[in-house]
Amino acid sequence: MTETLVVVGGSLAGLRAVEAVRGDGWEGAVVLVGAEEHLPYDRPPLSKGYLSAEECPDPTYRDEDRITRELGVDLVLGTAASALDLDARTVTVGERTVDYDALVLATGSYARSLPGTDGLAGVFTVRTLDDARALRGALREGTPKLTVVGGGFIGSELASVGRALDLDVTVIERGPTLLAPAIGTSMGQALTRLHERYGTRVLTGVQVDEVLGDHRVRAVRLSDGREIETDILIAGVGAAPATGWLEGSGLTVDDGVVADATLAAAPRVHVAGDIARWPNPLFDDVLDGPMRLQHWTTAAEQGARAARNAVAPSQTRPYETVPYFWSDWYASRIQFAGISAADGHDVGVEVVAGDNTDGGPFTALYRANDRVIGALAVDMRAEVMKYRRLISQRATWNAALELAEARSSDRSVRPRL
Repeated sequence: MTETLVVVGGSLAGLRAVEAVRGDGWEGAVVLVGAEEHLPYDRPPLSKGYLSAEECPDPTYRDEDRITRELGVDLVLGTAASALDLDARTVTVGERTVDYDALVLATGSYARSLPGTDGLAGVFTVRTLDDARALRGALREGTPKLTVVGGGFIGSELASVGRALDLDVTVIERGPTLLAPAIGTSMGQALTRLHERYGTRVLTGVQVDEVLGDHRVRAVRLSDGREIETDILIAGVGAAPATGWLEGSGLTVDDGVVADATLAAAPRVHVAGDIARWPNPLFDDVLDGPMRLQHWTTAAEQGARAARNAVAPSQTRPYETVPYFWSDWYASRIQFAGISAADGHDVGVEVVAGDNTDGGPFTALYRANDRVIGALAVDMRAEVMKYRRLISQRATWNAALELAEARSSDRSVRPRL
């Protein structure tokens, strides 16, 4: 009897799930459900090149014919899944009930918005293709003043786009340092210097108390009383896992869908991408509980592993990974592999190449106990992947320092062209 794999989530993780099982030769029926009407598309460029490019690029991964005919997929787009019945093994999508034998949940995240901005023109989030299209048009209406609330990686990318378009840009960050939770205080300060170098105004230690404007945003009032005039206000205050539709389903929902090391949240129900909260075996000596990642690389890998585990329950394998992400600011490429914090352990950071005092280029390594756990590189693209391999091997701190010394020697003797 032919089985049916249902994948809920029409973005990267969902597409990679379908591609993985078809690539393995699995011949069952496949249904791909997506809340958006668009075919699966690449999200990272939406806060980078999609906004700044002179011509509007097409971010879709595959055309409809390749998905439906070559991969043999029943596409159900434009309607969000609204309910999951584990006992009946069904997913409700609009007026349709979809039966499944194996299920992959990959519904991603939604962008958090700023309170008090509903219906106010000039206020944007950037999560979907429609979001990016709307913002792209607004950025080109004259020379608007741009304010970004939130100094994380997405907010910083958006600020970079604004400066590339020669706009007046302000970043507002409520924490004392940009990116401290993600990469630590000292490295966050180093990256802040990139903004300063390119003329972006960065305000830290303050938050938006009130958004001013009648029908259109006019300014923001900060917690210290200052008012910042703005024509475009972007909320870069993070994203939340899209799990509301799973409340009451019987799955454990807690900052994502909680799963085991094989990404299983229930029998033959596996999770992938932004909603997956699972124990990463690679860091079981420094992390006490599960992690949830919102990285392109992880979504792609998890989608494939989740689908393979779902359709072949007797052959399930755990998913472990060294987290990896990149971010483009101005003319710089920032890369990070591993983790920057460990439960109950002091984490040390050491710059092992370059100079972080003016924003880069440099490479810094993170340690917990005697283990290297993370690597950050600015404009040193060949470095991070070498350290990512070391981290995947649970290498010692000394092994990482030896590699850094060897890399430094290699650079010093390399002929100049």
